[in-house]
Amino acid sequence: MSITKNYTLILEFCIVPFSANMEDGFLISSLFVMIYFTGVLMNSVIILVIYKNDHLHKPMYLFLCNLSVVDLCYTTVIVPKLLYILISGNNIVSFTQCFVQMCFFFWIGSTEDLLLFTMAYDRYVAICNPLHYHFILSMKACSLLITVIWVSGCLNSVLISISFTKMSFCHSIIHHFFCDSKALTKISCGGTELFYIVVYVELVVFGLIPFVCTLASYLKIIRVILGIKSSDGRKKTFSTCSSHLVVLLIYYVTIATVVMMPSSKYSDLLEQIFTMLYSIVAPMVNPLIYSLRNRDIQKGLLSLIMVKETFQ
Repeated sequence: MSITKNYTLILEFCIVPFSANMEDGFLISSLFVMIYFTGVLMNSVIILVIYKNDHLHKPMYLFLCNLSVVDLCYTTVIVPKLLYILISGNNIVSFTQCFVQMCFFFWIGSTEDLLLFTMAYDRYVAICNPLHYHFILSMKACSLLITVIWVSGCLNSVLISISFTKMSFCHSIIHHFFCDSKALTKISCGGTELFYIVVYVELVVFGLIPFVCTLASYLKIIRVILGIKSSDGRKKTFSTCSSHLVVLLIYYVTIATVVMMPSSKYSDLLEQIFTMLYSIVAPMVNPLIYSLRNRDIQKGLLSLIMVKETFQ
C-alpha cells in the first residue's frame, strides 16, 4: 500500500462473507457446494434437452436456453471463489480479481434483465397476437435479439467497470460474499460521482424500463386471459406463462429489496441473504420451475432418458 493525495491506495480487498466470526464454515461450504452443483446440473440438463429435441427449437425455448446459460454464469462468477474463501480461510482478493468479478457480474445481471423482458414479450406476442407470432419472432429475429442482449449487457458492464476504476477506498474490508458494487461504495472515499451516474442510468435502462414493459405485457396478457370464456382455455393459456411469471417475481422482488434496503444494524447481512437468493438460489430453482410446469420440457427430458437407455 502507498499514500497518495491523502487516500490509501488499496491493492487488495478482504472479503468477509456473512459474519466476521464464522464458526460453521464447513456447513456453509457444504450448502453452497450442493446449491452450485445442483444448479449446474439442472441448467445443463435444460440446455441439453432443448438442444437435442428439434420440436423445442422455438423462440420460447431459445430464450429459456439462454436463461439457463445466464444462470450457469451467475453462480460460476460467485460461488467457486466464495467456496475457496470459506474452505481455505484466505479472504484476500486482489483489486484485479475484484474488478473482473464485478465486471462479469454486471454483464450477466444486465443480460438477464433484458432476457427476462424479452421472454415476457414472447409470451405477450404468443397470447395477444398469435397469428403473427412466427412472423414477429422468427428464428432469425430471435437470434438477432439474443446477440443484441448479450452485447448490450457487455457494453453496460464495461461502462460500469470503467467508472469503478475512478473510485478511491478508505478501507479494504468488504462485508459481502463477493465484490458487490453496493458493498464497495460503502468503503469508498471518493471518485464515486461517475460510478453513481452510470449505475443510476443502468438501473433505469436495464431495470426500470424492462420492468415497466414487462408489467405492461402481463397486464395485457391477463386481460386477454380473462376474456377467454372457457375455464379450461383460461387455465391452459395461463400455464404457458405462469413459470416465467414466478421467475420474474422471485428475481424482481429480491433485487428491489437489496436496492431499496435502508441502512440498519443488520442491513449488511440482509443484503447478502437477498443477493444470494437472486444470484445463487434462483439460478438453481429456475430450471425446476420450468421443468415442473412445462410439458414440452418434460417430454424432451423423457425422450432423452429413453434414448440413453436404448444405447445402453
